[in-house]
Amino acid sequence: MRGTPVLASVLVVGLLAGCAADDPNRSAKTGAVVGAIVGAVIGNQGDKDRDRYLGAAVGALAGAAVGGYMDKQRQELDKKLADEQARNDLRISEMSGNALRIGVASDATFAFDSAEIQPQSRQTYAKIAAVLGDYPRTIVHIVGHTDSIGSDTYNLGLSKRRAESVGLVLRSQGVDGNRLIYEGRGESEPLASNDTPEGRRRNRRVDIVIKPIVEGKEQQAYAPPPYLGG
Repeated sequence: MRGTPVLASVLVVGLLAGCAADDPNRSAKTGAVVGAIVGAVIGNQGDKDRDRYLGAAVGALAGAAVGGYMDKQRQELDKKLADEQARNDLRISEMSGNALRIGVASDATFAFDSAEIQPQSRQTYAKIAAVLGDYPRTIVHIVGHTDSIGSDTYNLGLSKRRAESVGLVLRSQGVDGNRLIYEGRGESEPLASNDTPEGRRRNRRVDIVIKPIVEGKEQQAYAPPPYLGG
């Protein structure tokens, strides 16, 4: 599979050519395209080729270094986002595999039924982007969620558009789009019951899951996060 990275490059060029220059979602689509192609490359390479490809692209962490690397990143996030956590606009937690999760309340980012990020929330994402820029050996999964009001199809689309909007802001703040993977999960992973206004508010959110790229286990960084509900 020596020619696979070259093939991936050709596919990137071809697919990006199909994204109109005036498309407002062009950057988000670009990141999604590259992420999908990288995933395909990983799945079709042997271990040595896979490691070489990813090592050249972003670098990988030795297993013994992962815990300290992610702990320091968590400390930086806690420091920069202390005000947002105090307001309950977001919550930072640890996941299995040394991953970090930033759960951001949708009403702290979006107007009702909108995927356009409100101006007052951009500073929060600028802080997140600054930390991500200092810790590049990670893949960042942006997962949108909704409450149960509306159809499954509509909610799935809204959650994906919101995830892409967050990705666009992170990219505008200097985060490499090749690190970003977008996903919408609609109403399928609630944190609380949708029978109450407070429960629905909690369910409307965007999760940013930061997964380390570990030497010899690079593919795990690109795998979708597990169930993110309550």
